[in-house]
Amino acid sequence: MSAVLKLDGLAKSFPVGKRLLGAPRGLVHAVQPVDLVVAQGETLGIVGESGCGKSTLARMLVGLLPPSEGTIEINGAPLDNADPAEFGKKIQYVFQDPISSLNPRKTIRQVMEAPLKRLHGLDRAQREKRISEIFASVNLREEFLDRYPHEFSGGQAQRIGIARALAAEAKILILDEPVSALDVSVQAQVLNLLADLKAKLGLTYLFISHDLAVVEAVSDRVAVLYFGSVVEVGRAEDIFRAPRHPYTQLLARSAPVVGRALSAPEGKETELPDPLNPPAGCAFKARCPRATEECGQRVPKLEGDAAHRVACFHPLEG
Repeated sequence: MSAVLKLDGLAKSFPVGKRLLGAPRGLVHAVQPVDLVVAQGETLGIVGESGCGKSTLARMLVGLLPPSEGTIEINGAPLDNADPAEFGKKIQYVFQDPISSLNPRKTIRQVMEAPLKRLHGLDRAQREKRISEIFASVNLREEFLDRYPHEFSGGQAQRIGIARALAAEAKILILDEPVSALDVSVQAQVLNLLADLKAKLGLTYLFISHDLAVVEAVSDRVAVLYFGSVVEVGRAEDIFRAPRHPYTQLLARSAPVVGRALSAPEGKETELPDPLNPPAGCAFKARCPRATEECGQRVPKLEGDAAHRVACFHPLEG
């Protein structure tokens, strides 16, 4: 399959300790340079613990944050100087909290009409027809259109959020923890809906989550982030069956399992490094049982074959 999305050295830094006059005290590198290629029709899962840079990466992809370095390409066209309307037609965001992502002062009809008017210039009759089609595709009743966001359950609100993204007719959706705020039974309904839409409309997903079970169920490939860097990327079945990076193994072992007590690794750090004082070499070395002197001297590069790459000097056996 052809590549629909390409990230080349994409990175984001934030100044900290900035005073009214003078330079900032330092920089926090929220996302280190990332190189990724996503194929047409693929679901790429992105996992990592809180603070690893998942949401910052997502916001750069949809233009909510400007990257500090690197480029984003969709179908070979760079998005750095793209017209915002053209940008919105290519890639859209489905937010984690469905209700707070909708304007509380606007009806759902007004929310749905905005992309149809601003991105596609449809007249009223065309908008009504298109909204009817979209609502049918996400299993929502048209009587909901004249209600306000606070009148809906979390599952209904998330379907509305998905419908709003579909109204732009974008072929790439960034799904940022799209089911984490929902009840388990509703999660299954939303995940099934996303699978159906992907098959019918030929969509490409970047599915960002800390829930490994959900990511494993929906993803074709998985990229693992740690401290702003991609440390492992490969097919979902390979990542979860035989992880090669010690951090990926740690994530898998830390996931709750019925009948197994929760425990942290003994004798090792359990927190992310200080972003204002990042360690030399591999950022994971203080938590890694396989760390050696070499790990504190150089930053490992993402290496391996195209199917499975890992950034580690002492990877686990596949």
